[in-house]
Amino acid sequence: MNYIGVIHKDPDSDFGVSFPDFPGCITAGRTLDEAKAMAIEALEGHIAEMQAAGEPIPAPSSLGAVLADPDFADGAAFLVVPVRDMATA
Repeated sequence: MNYIGVIHKDPDSDFGVSFPDFPGCITAGRTLDEAKAMAIEALEGHIAEMQAAGEPIPAPSSLGAVLADPDFADGAAFLVVPVRDMATA
């Protein structure tokens, strides 16, 4: 499974990352590369906490669904691939 992260950037801020399938899971980085690395770490940690609590892991949204959501219209979507194996554990 591949989850989508959405990068947001305001002129006077770091690169923020949110996850359509995991409300409340957010992170940021000073650079785009740092934000992507932090996104992997944040999502892996969030999924691990959900699994430890016995919570169901949501199925990933499609790219089309994410792009159609007005909450994510001002961001750039990307796949957070390293999470794929952990989410199925």
